[in-house]
Amino acid sequence: MIITLSENPLLLLFIVAAIGYGLGKIKIKGSSLGVAAVLFVGLFFGSLDKSLQIPNIILTLGLAIFVYTVGLTSGPSFFSTFRRRGFRDFYFVTGMMVFSSALTYGLFLLLDIEASVITGIFAGSSTNTPALAGILDTFASQTTDENELNQLIENAVVGYSISYPMGVLASMIAITLLQKWLKIDYKKEAFDLRKEYPIAQEIFNITVKITNTAIENKTLRDIMQQYNWTVVFGRIKHGEETMLSNFDSILMIGDFVRVSGTQEELERLIAVLGEEVDHRFDDNETEYEIKRIFVSNPNVAGQTLAALNLNEKYSTIVTRLRRGDVDILVNNKTVFELGDRVRFVARKQDIPDLVKLFGDSYRALGQIDLLSFGFGMALGLLLGMITFELPGGIQFKLGFAGGPLIVALILGALRRTGPIVWTLPYSANLTLRQIGLIFLLATIGVRSGHTFVSTIMDGGAGLIFIAGTIISLSTAILTIFIGYKLLKIPFTLLTGMVANQPAILDFAIQKADNHLPNIGYALMMPVALIAKIVFVQILYYLM
Repeated sequence: MIITLSENPLLLLFIVAAIGYGLGKIKIKGSSLGVAAVLFVGLFFGSLDKSLQIPNIILTLGLAIFVYTVGLTSGPSFFSTFRRRGFRDFYFVTGMMVFSSALTYGLFLLLDIEASVITGIFAGSSTNTPALAGILDTFASQTTDENELNQLIENAVVGYSISYPMGVLASMIAITLLQKWLKIDYKKEAFDLRKEYPIAQEIFNITVKITNTAIENKTLRDIMQQYNWTVVFGRIKHGEETMLSNFDSILMIGDFVRVSGTQEELERLIAVLGEEVDHRFDDNETEYEIKRIFVSNPNVAGQTLAALNLNEKYSTIVTRLRRGDVDILVNNKTVFELGDRVRFVARKQDIPDLVKLFGDSYRALGQIDLLSFGFGMALGLLLGMITFELPGGIQFKLGFAGGPLIVALILGALRRTGPIVWTLPYSANLTLRQIGLIFLLATIGVRSGHTFVSTIMDGGAGLIFIAGTIISLSTAILTIFIGYKLLKIPFTLLTGMVANQPAILDFAIQKADNHLPNIGYALMMPVALIAKIVFVQILYYLM
């Protein structure tokens, strides 16, 4: 069996992925490892025999695909968040890196661990492979003796491989402990952030009968400006006449109005307009029909509702869209993306033209535009290969994580450049992200497994494990606690900020049951990545 797996690394890859993914779905007291279980199954297989290896190109491919797809979906939120409070969070993360580096230096002095080993521990405890690559480049520039260089590299890899699993677990432990200690209500936090980020929220459709004389003869424009509701008005029935609402529509006593919104907003609206009634607009009795269609036309992707000028061309109102598992109320600033399922009310004769405009092709949504995806990935990889030099002779590269992530954030925010649509359909993005993450975790696990176990068996792992645990656990706990208590950063975003590794991010998303951790991850990943690469090299020079 060992010979078969060593000669067929792809077979090994998919066995590890299948077993790990299956184990990750098992829940114990409501919690599961999720896709992170792939890493630990990889460690087990890697420990069986040193000949079991998965090519490094699989790791690089998985890492690049994962961060690129995360960047594409997080780009718009990343830049809008950074404009509001980016420098505060930048200083916060840099401060945490200073703390982590100072703690590492203190353990170096206290435990008398070799400098090459402790820098590997620092990279492993922060689960930062580019930081490890950076320190290995530093070793190569510091010595010309091949034996000495090999020893330094071996020491760093041992420190990295022993501390890496705890680096993953520590953040998960910190998230689990602090969410209980701080009594975090993820649903409430998500609700409070609903206007900043398009997160899942339950949207209802109701009919309201106008009974308040105070709003009679007022236009919807005046009423909306006065009460600032986050709702969408649909059809209005005045007597026997049914019409689509617009900002110039005048409400009269006895009118029936169809409205979409969250329960909280609808309750506010009912208190002003009148009363909710069990009255349905029968599509068969009117010239209007409710329709749901997919956005599959690249010409629509990246466009705002206002830019499409639908009201000037058709008699229609777009009420909401569904993006993945998220229902989003629509306004003029809403940007359509490939894969969105749009719900609208339209005149029956206009529906064929609207279907043609949006595309409504499920088959098209399963395809990836390899021109934009390939070109974007290539730009990211090229950026990652560039060597940057800082004062003092410190050199670093963004690597195959930082380069694709930064490019993807920019392209995701742009959404499109002329005819090229950079974003991917939601389902395609999610599939690629999952594949990339599994490739990454399986490869790291298998490649680190033998060194991990042999070092433990030799009795040299104790100090390394302790040092890595102290660094990773204390940094994660302090980051979340200070960020939440002192800087008032939402806990859900903080879980993304401490997600140094994709498995931690996936764990944080499962805990929150929404995708807000992606925002924190994308916001801080470029800053943290560069900071760790620089700080690990400074540490080695100091030691």
